[in-house]
Amino acid sequence: MKKKIVSTIGILGLCTSLALPAYAADTVNQETHHHEYSISGFISHSELEKSLKQIEKSSNGVVQVEVAGQSHKGLDIYTAKVGTGDKVILIQSEIHGNEKTGTVAILNLLKSLSTNSKEAKKIREEVTIVFMPMMNPDASEGDKRRNSMKWDEVVKDFPQLASAKPSWNYLDRGISQSYNYGENPGFDVNRDFNPDLNYVPTAQDFPGASNMPGWFITPESQTSRDVYKALKAEYGNVDVFVDLHHQGMYYVDGTSDEVTLSLSAQFVPDPNTPKGAKYAKYADNYNYDFSRQLNVAAYKELQSYGNSKFTNISLYSQGLDLPGTALGSYALNGSGTVLFEVRGQTQMMGQKEKGQLVKSVERGLEAIIKGVADGSVETLNPEDYEKIPLTSSRPS
Repeated sequence: MKKKIVSTIGILGLCTSLALPAYAADTVNQETHHHEYSISGFISHSELEKSLKQIEKSSNGVVQVEVAGQSHKGLDIYTAKVGTGDKVILIQSEIHGNEKTGTVAILNLLKSLSTNSKEAKKIREEVTIVFMPMMNPDASEGDKRRNSMKWDEVVKDFPQLASAKPSWNYLDRGISQSYNYGENPGFDVNRDFNPDLNYVPTAQDFPGASNMPGWFITPESQTSRDVYKALKAEYGNVDVFVDLHHQGMYYVDGTSDEVTLSLSAQFVPDPNTPKGAKYAKYADNYNYDFSRQLNVAAYKELQSYGNSKFTNISLYSQGLDLPGTALGSYALNGSGTVLFEVRGQTQMMGQKEKGQLVKSVERGLEAIIKGVADGSVETLNPEDYEKIPLTSSRPS
């Protein structure tokens, strides 16, 4: 069958397309394994393709899968849409390829949301959920943080950057997170976003810095942006954006409890405050209270499991200024935002504790989705966000 490539507005076809997509036969050879931990229990790109095809077919049209774009190496980047409601939720995983639990959680949620249960049907009536699992497949196949693009390839795509220095998020030397970027350079895609969704790269904006916007120079960030823009064009807004990540090994502040996952609603200073004055033109879009309510919904759900590791939830570092992240960029464009930071990347623990960590992500996402669908999230006190314990690098 014919593969459907989604352009900037092509995601709109998700709403009406009933044809099954064809799936790429070509795969990228996985790079040499670079750490001692097994990751065979996680999802490869070819397995993702098969799972999405299977879920779409068994859902009888409830789930619609599209090819939204391609990675630098030509691997398909997919979206999977479920629901027909006016409220829009966009959830993406594996912007860093060594952070894999989110992709598994997304596939599990797609299965449960596509059933004929009364609850699933009600949710689908109220919300439209678009998942972008494994949105950086080159990094996932290489089991690494960064993509596989080189600076000279960027200049080839954007000749106006010939005189620019490589962006600060490009690594072409040394070993980081057990991976040799001296041999295989690449970009941290999660620093390549810009609040100006129509931004065109300009040499004077390079090399940039962590507290400055990115440039949309990688095909992976471009694909995420195009999906986001298309949803805004169709629905008027992307109400919620959730980005699924992993972090190091931390503790819930004031305890000796190892963090299961951290949450956050804050990635840039509030444009309505003096500290966020440089983002003033986005002030009318920014909704920090709604972001905090979304995070509180996830936190309360996980706390409800009592006396278990599911309650070991902390607040990720606050006071950040990261407009080059997907979360920072989309927050300034009007989305309520939630960061999930699961404990331990693959080079630290492989697939150890996979089941519990995946379930933590699922339960947090379920609470957000249900809370948006029935409106209950808007009844939560945003100030409760400030009561979530902070993250500590040491046990107390």
